[in-house]
Amino acid sequence: MLTRFLFGATSSLIVKHILAFFTFYSILLVPAYAQSQQNPSLVLETIEIPPDDFNTVSRDSVIMDLENPHIISWQITIRNNLIYANPNGNAVIRFYDLINPEKFIEIGMGSPPEEKFWLAVQIPDDTGYVVIHSKSERGWIQTSNQIMAYTENAGLTVNNGERIVLTNLDIGSFQIGSYSVFGMESSTDPPAINSGSLKMEFMSGDPTKNQYALFPFFLAGGVGIIVAVLLVTKKRN
Repeated sequence: MLTRFLFGATSSLIVKHILAFFTFYSILLVPAYAQSQQNPSLVLETIEIPPDDFNTVSRDSVIMDLENPHIISWQITIRNNLIYANPNGNAVIRFYDLINPEKFIEIGMGSPPEEKFWLAVQIPDDTGYVVIHSKSERGWIQTSNQIMAYTENAGLTVNNGERIVLTNLDIGSFQIGSYSVFGMESSTDPPAINSGSLKMEFMSGDPTKNQYALFPFFLAGGVGIIVAVLLVTKKRN
């Protein structure tokens, strides 16, 4: 019994030291390596949308081209600091595919206090327009960021600011080339947004262009293997 206790304590201590070593290595050595191994495919872009742009209906919205297309793997961080003008107002963003502009991803955020939230995709010649997630109350968190992430292999994943609401949805190839915004259902509706702003931060690139991008996976895999070996050894003893 004492031997097992001592081995268990020793194993825990070894794991703690291993984790401490990798953490130390990551903090001190990796940033310097990263600076010297830049990913040439990395694209960063930030767009701030004025509130008045949302005071229109979808058919009158203006499609804006992005400065650079975002392909292969991309992430969009949305910071919604809009002040809604009425309880029925919305802030809707559509992201259009570069190759087929009729294909788009839609994210909608309704006015407080309901704070409805929905996601939709339009895939021409297939499913058409489909709402893939919808929540009528407390669907998004205004004090948190909403995040959309996509890779060609893993599909689309969305976080509403509180939790992941969509995971690995297969939408085929999707390269973001443009976007549009609106917030009114009818042209006779009152303005949807009063003031504030909405900021979108785009990040995209090809992970295979920089081996450093794989470091977190090597780190996690290495720690996992070591811990597994220690657990197996502990059981045998």
